[in-house]
Amino acid sequence: MRLRLLPVWLGLLTLLPLAAGAAEEGGEKKSSEHKLTQSVSYLPLDPIYTTIVEDNRAQGMLMVGVGLDVPDEGLREVATRSMPVLRDAYVRNLMAFTATIVRTDAQPEVTQLAARLQNITDRALGKKGAKILLAQVAIRVNR
Repeated sequence: MRLRLLPVWLGLLTLLPLAAGAAEEGGEKKSSEHKLTQSVSYLPLDPIYTTIVEDNRAQGMLMVGVGLDVPDEGLREVATRSMPVLRDAYVRNLMAFTATIVRTDAQPEVTQLAARLQNITDRALGKKGAKILLAQVAIRVNR
């Protein structure tokens, strides 16, 4: 008798997640967005990777994790709209920085890197007020 009801039970078990999803759609949806901080002035950026070249060969990667702190609401709106332009400027400048300064045997000077990125931010946004925040600077060496 139990074996005859097994397909019915399996069918009901497959419908339970669908019913739970329909009930959730009917009620309020909770935000599933992952927040790095509670600060509304923080704008995160995806990490930027550039190639370290020595002797005409790729020797490693430089990874820079950054974010922007923009307390001014108007400037934050401009920064949000300008994010593709900012990211492009960061990538281009980091490629030049990596090609000329970064070597695989030493960690790059993070204060110099932060100053470069801050200058780019101020130029791209047209005024000061957004602070660049370095979250992580790391080198991965190919061996």
